[in-house]
Amino acid sequence: MRQTSWALFVTFACLARVPPVAARVATVPLDVRVDGGTVRGAAEHGVIAFKGIPYAAPPVGALRWAPPQPVKPWTGVRPALHFGPDCAQLPTPGDDAPLRTLPREDCLYVNVWRPKVSASRGLPVMVWVYGGGFVDGGTSPAVYDGTEFARDGVVLVSFNYRLGNFGLFAFPALTRQSHGGPLGDYFFMDQIAALQWVRRNVAAFGGDPHNVTVFGESAGGMSVNALLMSPLARGLFARAIIESGAGRDSPYPPKPLSGPADSAEARGLRLARHLGVDGSGADALAELRALPAEKLVDGLNMNTEDDDPTYTGGLILDSRLYPGAPTDVYAKGGGARVPVMIGANTDEISRLRAPSFAVLWSRFGADSAAARALYDPDGKRTLQEVCDTAGADQWMVEPARAIARILSARGQRVYEYRFGYVATSLRSTFSRAPHASEIPYAFDTVRAHYGEQTSRADEAMAHAMHAYWVAFAKTGRPDPAGLPAWPEYHAGTDRLMSFGARGPVPEADPWKRRLDITERLAHREGH
Repeated sequence: MRQTSWALFVTFACLARVPPVAARVATVPLDVRVDGGTVRGAAEHGVIAFKGIPYAAPPVGALRWAPPQPVKPWTGVRPALHFGPDCAQLPTPGDDAPLRTLPREDCLYVNVWRPKVSASRGLPVMVWVYGGGFVDGGTSPAVYDGTEFARDGVVLVSFNYRLGNFGLFAFPALTRQSHGGPLGDYFFMDQIAALQWVRRNVAAFGGDPHNVTVFGESAGGMSVNALLMSPLARGLFARAIIESGAGRDSPYPPKPLSGPADSAEARGLRLARHLGVDGSGADALAELRALPAEKLVDGLNMNTEDDDPTYTGGLILDSRLYPGAPTDVYAKGGGARVPVMIGANTDEISRLRAPSFAVLWSRFGADSAAARALYDPDGKRTLQEVCDTAGADQWMVEPARAIARILSARGQRVYEYRFGYVATSLRSTFSRAPHASEIPYAFDTVRAHYGEQTSRADEAMAHAMHAYWVAFAKTGRPDPAGLPAWPEYHAGTDRLMSFGARGPVPEADPWKRRLDITERLAHREGH
């Protein structure tokens, strides 16, 4: 698509939407039979939505820090009209995806959006995994609404998973009682249970259980990497989209379950003492399970987790749930061999700090002069600005490219992107796209996020980006009609799809030199 074509797309994209489902036979029923009983959804915005369906038993009492258990059956028809509670947390102030529920520990619920009309065969399914640093987040935010996916012929599923001290925790008594079962990463157990629910139940909503795309952003993108690596998730999805999902061990190295002073169990014992519980046996565990959920939240959110010495923080190593850094696991041949879309934004999260420019440049070793020329070419940037850019490359951008290189080299179809589009109302403040800002474009929910400040150009970018996500879910190739062809990623050409003010533009990675020196730095530091 030439530039003039993108201008025409901006002009006309908001005027009409082509109905996606060609075979329109009849409207579908509002009552659906699922695990546990019958649920009743509601027609809204031209689709049918089912909200707050339990996919596992409430993880409370004796089920706190236990693998998800089957739902308790109900009688009659259960209304599925409202979101279930998002999981227990202290929401981070100013979050771009604010919750619309009162969080609770009883939170393992799933939501489904599907087209209002029936189709002649099973529809593609997309399963969303939200981000929030594994301490915040939920399915209720307006930007995660699945309506536009359903309008475009996709069954969209979202689900809640445990967070913070409920989702990531280890304790000696738990280890002794596990009988060799998985431990610690309870949020991953929830995610696998939700995907298993989809496999068993999505056909009742018109979806094809063998055509499932799992996609997530930030902690959700990290989760997609974990699902790709986990043998327990094998066969539960056919393709994956990783949005800003890191991929190397830095800056939060995973922790062993037990042993060292900073192991997950050691952190769990520290949390117990902090909460007034002594000991490491069954009695202490019973005391911890009896604590009010509000006490277990313990002030954790994205603003406080980095400095909390009692929170486990890093993911817990487990060959069944999280075997290690994705770049290492994939390089050794591990992980599901499915088509993958992967990318990051132009203004990503950074945790890099340095006391001086001299210390910062010295980290790059023989590439120090090149790093200075690439990150601060005119010598006018502040140390913090350079750390933010270099740190974003190290944590999010280069690992996405590294995963694309590894997977494509072993024969998987991989499509890399770089999201740099800034909403027109923010261009006087931001020149690059912040972390997570691509989400309302992928969901085509920009108006829910920007309200009356949403421009026609914003909506056109949302329609276009959303169309790529939908096309990938339908066929495994992001090739919507009327938009530029997205080239498969290969290291030799290093081509990606750039989503920016010029529209979707396939191009050779303009940050190649920066990412090359970042890659060498990662190898020197053992990441």
